[in-house]
Amino acid sequence: MDVRTASREELLALKEELTARYEECCAKNLKLDMSRGKPGADQLNLSEGILTALSKNEDAIFEGTDLRNYGGLDGIPACKALFAEVLGLKPENILIGGNASLTMMYDNIMRLWVFGDCNGNTPWSKLDKVKFLCPVPGYDRHFAICQQLGIEMINIPMHDDGPDMDMIEKLVSEDASIKGIWCVPKYSNPTGAVYSDEVVRRFAALKPAAADFKIMWDNAYCVHHLTDDKIQIPNIFELAKEYGNEDMIFQFASTSKITYPGAGVACLSASVKNIAWVKNILKVQAIGPDKLNQARHVVFFKNAAGIAAHMEKHRAILAPKFQMVLDMLEKNLGGTGAGSWLSPKGGYFISFDSFPGCASRIYELCKNAGVVITDAGATYPYGKDPEDKNLRIAPSYPPVEELKAAMEVFCVCAHLAAVEKLLG
Repeated sequence: MDVRTASREELLALKEELTARYEECCAKNLKLDMSRGKPGADQLNLSEGILTALSKNEDAIFEGTDLRNYGGLDGIPACKALFAEVLGLKPENILIGGNASLTMMYDNIMRLWVFGDCNGNTPWSKLDKVKFLCPVPGYDRHFAICQQLGIEMINIPMHDDGPDMDMIEKLVSEDASIKGIWCVPKYSNPTGAVYSDEVVRRFAALKPAAADFKIMWDNAYCVHHLTDDKIQIPNIFELAKEYGNEDMIFQFASTSKITYPGAGVACLSASVKNIAWVKNILKVQAIGPDKLNQARHVVFFKNAAGIAAHMEKHRAILAPKFQMVLDMLEKNLGGTGAGSWLSPKGGYFISFDSFPGCASRIYELCKNAGVVITDAGATYPYGKDPEDKNLRIAPSYPPVEELKAAMEVFCVCAHLAAVEKLLG
């Protein structure tokens, strides 16, 4: 039954049925969590060999350098070369950090906030107004960085091929207070959208009014495929060279969802000029990163082909979970009008759009039934979804049995919320 065309009598009967099913869910006293895109234990176990990749003192002397000591501010050459191969860049464009690319993104915004950019533009903290463009639905932690600093965020609608470029080009060309944009160009969080060749080129060719406009290119899911269709996108740095815009781009990636989120390796990639600018500031902040962990990753993977083979093992675990979620959505909500969803080809999330005005109610119902999902509104700046409809489903962490139980609850809640809304 499509709730949008059902009679009031049909809706009342359906509400009674769904309420009974919901009460059954609550009676199970569940404690299930699919709130964040964390790898499950079975995925983490895939990287056990990395813990013993360096097992004795002699192993710590790597390519002539004692990794146990200070130094190597921008990372060991072999780890820079590994990331360069994965990202299609040169090692000179790579700087290696700790376990989290989020930390590197935050630090990069803070450098621009405090010191200005590599071309000597005014630090953002000294300006009257700083604005950022935010494709939505998007990644809550990007938005949190801006909100903490008081950077005004402007919503940019996301399409299947990336954000609305007509809107972006118009805004950045007219307003010099717009200083940057957040991008997850491949298997976007949470929609799974992949930026088309045209969209990437249009980003590379942007002509902002602000001389210090920056593209924050969070390439978090560059090797995280869920199907045989291993989608590739253009190298934005190669395109940017054609337009003299290399200094405009900062790219981020990590092994957080490849090896261990708590003990991985992250990288920042940028123009040679930007890398030199970062290192000049970083030398006051740090003496050297965890080079042993960098070497462990190099020894474990050896090259980009080693990472690709490892990610096939991840896919074997993740793809069935995603398919099960999609199957349950279709089985329970297909044709009901209570929601719609996207089927991603990679990444870590499934984007669900509820009946308008129901996301907060679904979150509340799920929570009361013992199922934790990402907060309603989290995929929008300031936590304010204008239509209160988008929810992010994260299938990776729970075991399959728990995930199935959580989705049973979610579907009942989404259906019930839609009926309640229509009944007023």
